Amino acid sequence: MGDTDSKARLRRRVYGLAAVLVLQSVCAVFFVGDAIRDLHFSGLSGHDVLEAAVAVALVSGIVFGALEMRRTIEQAERAEEAVTIASGALGTMIGEHFKHWQLTAAEANVAMLAIKGFEIAEIAEIRRTAASTVRAQLTRIYAKAGVTSRSQLVSLFIDDLLGGPLPGMEATEETSSAER
Repeated sequence: MGDTDSKARLRRRVYGLAAVLVLQSVCAVFFVGDAIRDLHFSGLSGHDVLEAAVAVALVSGIVFGALEMRRTIEQAERAEEAVTIASGALGTMIGEHFKHWQLTAAEANVAMLAIKGFEIAEIAEIRRTAASTVRAQLTRIYAKAGVTSRSQLVSLFIDDLLGGPLPGMEATEETSSAER
């Protein structure tokens, strides 16, 4: 759903930018045509110079707006590609952990739903099983993963994604270990 929403937002932004560029283009054509006509019939006056400057500014705005629109679209496409790659990598990483922990297919399914944030009752409903069964499966999953809670399970994957502890946290952990 979020992916569809972001694509729709991007599409609206692109259409909005395109509409502004079209309006600017119409205005620029009008001002350039008016400036040329005025120069042809009445010569160079302060008003004509001002109209020519406005026309140049509009044309410049159109060029820069079009370049910015192109850059925004390319940036959004790169970001979307990065998210797709990252989500695939996360899925692969989670699958590798599940294999390493030797989760059954049912446990892997429950673990994935728990990681996604579903409550026990929701997982039971989705899997058409009793909430007590889901609790028992989560207990086995936590034991196999070496954690005691859902938040610790999720943090395992976050730590992997971040590549270890956050900068500055190593010193804090060493200090707290030395204090014990």
